[in-house]
Amino acid sequence: MLTPAELLEFLSVRGGCEHRVTALLRAGRGKKASVRELGEYRLTARGEQVQATGPSGQTRHLTHDEFHAVFGSYVFTPAQATGVMTDLGPLFG
Repeated sequence: MLTPAELLEFLSVRGGCEHRVTALLRAGRGKKASVRELGEYRLTARGEQVQATGPSGQTRHLTHDEFHAVFGSYVFTPAQATGVMTDLGPLFG
């Protein structure tokens, strides 16, 4: 599982390439601990912006600070590339 900081670093290195992750929320401790799936997100990092498309299909553009504010309490499944390139800069940079 990835923390929001690890996910943001992962996405930043692969700027322009969309990845899919499932957001998970951990609750409780010990035997009463549980993990709840919150849905699949499609994320792309481009410079200081993160494009996030949530389970509802709504797309938002977030700064790194806003990303941490929104997703800071979640953990994520390993990111999987969707094959969608939203920015061709990495190919020609």
